[in-house]
Amino acid sequence: MAFFHLTTLCALIHLISFPNFASATETLLPNQTLVFGQTLISQNQVFELGFFSPGKSKTIFLGIWYKRTPDVCVWVANRNNPVTDSQSVFLALAENGAPVIISGAGSIIWSANSSGVASTNPVLQLLDTGNLVLLEDTSQSYYFWQSFDYPTDTWLPGMRIVHDIDAGLDKYLTSWRNPDDPSPGDYVMKIENNGLPELVIYKGTKKRFPSGKWNGLHFSGVHPFTIQIFKPEFVFEEERLISVSEVYDSSAISRLTLEPRNGMLERYTMNARRDDWNHVFTSPFDSCDQYGRCGPNGICRIDKPVKCECLKGFAPRLETEWDFQDWSNGCSRIRPLNCENGDGFLEIKKVKYPDTLEFWLNTSMSLEECRAKCLRNCNCTAYANPYVDNGGRGCLMWFGDLIDTREHPPAHGKQNIYIRLPASELDPSTDSKKEEEEEEEDKKWPRKLVIVSAGCGILVSALVNGVVLLMTRRKRPAASDRNVEDIELPLFKFVTIMAATNNFSVENIIGEGGFGPVYKGYLSDEDEIAVKRLSRTSGQGLDEFKNEVILIAKLQHRNLVRLLGCCIEGDERMLIYEYMQNKSLDYFVFDQNQKTILTWPKRVNIIIGFSRGLLYLHHDSRLKIIHRDLKTSNILLDGNLNPKISDFGLARIFEEDQLIARTKRVVGTYGYMAPEYAIDGKYSLKSDVFSLGVVLLEIVSGKKNRAFDHSSHYYSLLGHAWLLWKENRVLELMDESLKDTFIESEVKRCVQVGLLCVQKFAEDRPVMSSVVFMLATDGAFLPEPKEPGFFIERSCSTVTNCTLQSKVTHKATMSITDLEAR
Repeated sequence: MAFFHLTTLCALIHLISFPNFASATETLLPNQTLVFGQTLISQNQVFELGFFSPGKSKTIFLGIWYKRTPDVCVWVANRNNPVTDSQSVFLALAENGAPVIISGAGSIIWSANSSGVASTNPVLQLLDTGNLVLLEDTSQSYYFWQSFDYPTDTWLPGMRIVHDIDAGLDKYLTSWRNPDDPSPGDYVMKIENNGLPELVIYKGTKKRFPSGKWNGLHFSGVHPFTIQIFKPEFVFEEERLISVSEVYDSSAISRLTLEPRNGMLERYTMNARRDDWNHVFTSPFDSCDQYGRCGPNGICRIDKPVKCECLKGFAPRLETEWDFQDWSNGCSRIRPLNCENGDGFLEIKKVKYPDTLEFWLNTSMSLEECRAKCLRNCNCTAYANPYVDNGGRGCLMWFGDLIDTREHPPAHGKQNIYIRLPASELDPSTDSKKEEEEEEEDKKWPRKLVIVSAGCGILVSALVNGVVLLMTRRKRPAASDRNVEDIELPLFKFVTIMAATNNFSVENIIGEGGFGPVYKGYLSDEDEIAVKRLSRTSGQGLDEFKNEVILIAKLQHRNLVRLLGCCIEGDERMLIYEYMQNKSLDYFVFDQNQKTILTWPKRVNIIIGFSRGLLYLHHDSRLKIIHRDLKTSNILLDGNLNPKISDFGLARIFEEDQLIARTKRVVGTYGYMAPEYAIDGKYSLKSDVFSLGVVLLEIVSGKKNRAFDHSSHYYSLLGHAWLLWKENRVLELMDESLKDTFIESEVKRCVQVGLLCVQKFAEDRPVMSSVVFMLATDGAFLPEPKEPGFFIERSCSTVTNCTLQSKVTHKATMSITDLEAR
């Protein structure tokens, strides 16, 4: 929104009394206004700009529509600010040249986002493309502002859809709310760069219709004919897709519209002879284009009566739901992978690749090298050549469940994926590598013998696999449970835990998190335990349960909580920990009565203790662990107030030489997530360092980062600490309860280390070995911190209803995809 001097407003108000209306031209000049009922028309007579009321609505909007079909609007200026009085509203050019909508009372309804414009002879012109542009004069080709930079629900030839993080540009389509209301609706279509780029339609924060990943020639989920016919232009930087546009052709009139009812893209071309629209196609094309149609580890086959099948080696997680064609829960492995004793790969041909939720990409590696690397990594579940046009170079590996896989017709070309399976699930002839080695040998056999052998093999295999599958379903525990049993960890009986917790009495509940409730229990008169029970309504599940068991069972450190065992019976999943007498750190730090117990020496001990625990996870343990959910409530305190890091359900293992990973499933807690993780899904050791810095500043101040409220500004705790640091007033950040026990140099050092940890860019943050050294060494040299991440001022006085002001960087204004905050 642009702001104007009083003299400018007076001048605009004066125009109401003495208007100089524009009429039926393609330009608007500084001494002209446009009122309801008058329009600008493009030179080719295709597009028209003016005020209109959509559908049955009585509100007024400024928009662009097709002159021949006025009911088809392609752009709306004030979609968030409708006007109710058509007799007292007009479009004019402000003092700086920016187009504005002014009411009769002189208030600004809408203003073009044209900061920095200082035009002396501005001209507003409607081009033949349907683009409304602001020029110095009609002889110039540079646009100070253009409507194409602010798309609504329609994609026109010449308009670019953009996702350029470096330039701070993010242009995407947003549907209308309904045919009578052009305000932003539920659906958004945008570019997404996550390993391999794609176009995605979201409904709110849920992914609905992805185009499929870019395979070097086209989007893998889009039929190639759409690109062959409409010939879009793609701009890439390295592996990132920066923009997509369709070349403008004056001989053809076409549009692509994001529908408000179902989020589908509708392609139309104009039949000039009849002044009517031809419907060309609808995207998505079929039900298999719906994201995650068949759930995890399922594959959608559009030509089959039952659309969803489990990938080979997998079986439905809930058989009864599949009987009713509810495939959302997907499939799980029939037998677990056996990394040490050998797994193999099954080639599945002509598929749309699964979503890259957790992946690894290399564009130069050969497919054989990719296979070997995937085989060495026990977490790798599939691999493929990411591109179909580079001679077989490139490696894309998936980790975890395979989601949104579908079969494609032959027109999509050779796009094959190799699924990892245990050797017991593979016939020797189905391992992709062995198949290639034996192909020539097979050709030597007589054709009849091959047919007979194949028929017998299929019959025997079907009988054997049927018996094995039947026995597996009856006797074999879930794959994740068998992996847990393979770990040398005590298994507790359900009746034992039920007795220890007094039948899971409400009085025994000592906490509750994203996993479920935590109970206090007694194995004997002296042995106290904490029981973490997976809730049936939890957003987490078997993956988090398995993850926590595997990780904590292999980790031993005085500042990590100790896992005593687990319970797996029926649908029950429980983790049994050592009991922490003093609950969690947040119970003390943020409570006005309890915080006095935490004197400054005790807080320093806690800070150094959990820092050493994180150092162990990052550098000193057998595994390289990223915690991903470090916060005050996940730091437990024993009877002597010694800290222990807990809750490893979201943690991830890094390879020794791995520096960064990326995920679409951003999980964690608001206020503790690093900017690069919350916005782009990138996480690394430095993500945990950011979280540690937040916790450190919370311990010093006794205040929560997100809930922080100050009388003179609306920054978070991080922003407040940064302001105090720049003004050399860091002691004002300290919790008042520490005034009798604090040591000034230690407080300043802790604040400085905290600010170093929460710096905006990951590369500026210290590693954990440096953090521990700086905290534990009096007089150690500390560098000057830079601006913290999310240095944002909220535009309200109450924390719960805040919005962000303009000081946030372009990255901080982007939406977070599939966020699971706790």
